[in-house]
Amino acid sequence: MNEGFLPISKQDMIDRGIEQLDFVYVCGDAYVDHPSFGHAIISRILEAHGYSVGIIAQPDWKDDASISILGVPRLAFLVSGGNMDSMVNHYSVSKKRRETDSFTPGGVMGKRPDYATVVYTNLIRHTYKDIPIIIGGIEASLRRLAHYDYWSNKVKRSILLDSGADLISYGMGERSIVEIADALNSGIAVKDITFIDGTVFKTKNKDLIYDALFLPSYDEIKEDKKVFAQSFYKQYVNTDAFTAKRLCEPYEHTYVVQNPPQKPLSQEEMDAVYALPYMRTYHPSYEEAGGVPAIKEVKFSLISNRGCYGGCNFCALTFHQGRIIQTRSHESIIEEAKKITADPEFKGYIHDVGGPTANFRAPACSKQLTKGVCPNKQCLFPQPCKNLEVDHSDYVALLRKLRELPKVKKVFVRSGIRFDYLIYDKDQTFLRELCEHHVSGQLKVAPEHISNAVLEKLGKPNVEVYNRFVKAYYDMNKKIGKEQYLVPYLMSSHPGSTLKEAIELAEYLRDHKLSPEQVQDFYPTPSTISTCMYYTGLDPRTLEPVYVATNPHEKAMQRALIQYKNPKNYDLVYEALTKAHREDLIGFDAKCLIRPRRFGANSSKDDRQKNSNAKQSKGRVQKDKPQKKKTIRNVHKKK
Repeated sequence: MNEGFLPISKQDMIDRGIEQLDFVYVCGDAYVDHPSFGHAIISRILEAHGYSVGIIAQPDWKDDASISILGVPRLAFLVSGGNMDSMVNHYSVSKKRRETDSFTPGGVMGKRPDYATVVYTNLIRHTYKDIPIIIGGIEASLRRLAHYDYWSNKVKRSILLDSGADLISYGMGERSIVEIADALNSGIAVKDITFIDGTVFKTKNKDLIYDALFLPSYDEIKEDKKVFAQSFYKQYVNTDAFTAKRLCEPYEHTYVVQNPPQKPLSQEEMDAVYALPYMRTYHPSYEEAGGVPAIKEVKFSLISNRGCYGGCNFCALTFHQGRIIQTRSHESIIEEAKKITADPEFKGYIHDVGGPTANFRAPACSKQLTKGVCPNKQCLFPQPCKNLEVDHSDYVALLRKLRELPKVKKVFVRSGIRFDYLIYDKDQTFLRELCEHHVSGQLKVAPEHISNAVLEKLGKPNVEVYNRFVKAYYDMNKKIGKEQYLVPYLMSSHPGSTLKEAIELAEYLRDHKLSPEQVQDFYPTPSTISTCMYYTGLDPRTLEPVYVATNPHEKAMQRALIQYKNPKNYDLVYEALTKAHREDLIGFDAKCLIRPRRFGANSSKDDRQKNSNAKQSKGRVQKDKPQKKKTIRNVHKKK
């Protein structure tokens, strides 16, 4: 039954004729053998290079024996917290425990620990003192140097030190993991593997560190927020594979050294990654529990690219995948699409064709593949670079080919569309075909905010660009005879947003007759410019002060303003408008957000009775003209 899946038990090893595995991969997610899951890609890459790999998914971290079910690996343990940072997986932005975990069988919460990478690695080290341990995945990648940890409200050390691991493979890891495996297999001690791009190592010997940019020490950044911001920005401008310098972060008795990132994968290499023999679903042992919910989002979707030059300040993709776009060939994507259509559960709908940004199918400009990205400039922000090459023709051609496949009824585009890049394209072919063929009634876009003061801190284009896109989208739908809508993603309490800007957003929603059902409060996750702003109160690029809403009540007011029509938010909206001296927005005019308190959704029972009596009195006045002036005066007094 398990043929094709990697070993998860001793019996699986016996069935495959394996006495000792080369690597044991310990993961915070359930085992899903699909290329949307990092553990599947890394394991299959190693297998393709002749190494045997077994999977221990979601071990019981309270039981030492759980880490030993496959025995000791010949070369190393590999550890990942999963497809998400375990703390983001566990907690909402208000630090409340989430109820479900989509990466666990049955969606059950609590099958992995907080700070999973650290806990798993310490568990292994407790059992196997000397075995090499390599950590990777999003959790390790974004915590590779000292970082602000929102959940503990502390500046934490590099995860390499807190976990006790030997190496970090950061970024996507396909190249670095093979180089690490080959080095270990050749007999090189893990402490001597200091030369591989895309890795972070630790050493007490300063002589081993060459050609490096030294960052402030951990003690310095922990004590001084300005120094933290300066250190972070040095890291930020050293994330490009072509231009980045080696970075060294000193600690009391050791140094943590980050080698430059691995070069982007070529199209041939990307194609090879997605052509590996994935089973494309979760391990059958999870069937009884109801399967793994996360597979539903990706099972009938296609990844066409990775990387993003969008430069949103709240996004960590710059640190993880980089800013250079890497793409798969049409042939590779079509071949995977054919596998999807052969699935018995396929109903004719490809759910998505994209990546971090769906409509990026090439680097921003031709120089990036030889000289890298500009370290101190953005491709789209605040204005599009003069070298930006705007062209949707390749993406349009790909979507056309997918639409023509047998059994395919509809191809949706659901991953993010970069609307500013789209609107800069003078050729409206993509916009037309997007509206004609790839939207199901609603297109989700992410302006995030409409106040230009906040958009500047978000790294997003000004609101005029978004308004141009909105007009173009609705004009196109009218032209082709379709009634389709836009669903904007909005963010509250991002650094730079005061109550003034939050009210500005509410007024925009009022004027455009929008009622967002969902709002994302800004979530400070490791290794983003926005998180640095949140913690330090400084823009790391300029060191200028930035207003940050950290008080939970103020954050609640900003969030409520975006949903000011919701009766449950009345008191918060009223308080926010009063505090901001915007009582002009409380009343009965069309421009007002809410009515006066006595007429508000949460008015008391007595108030409502008085209002009812007032209306009845007013009705009697109209029938009894001699008493008109006196009655009206009494009604006003009651009000």
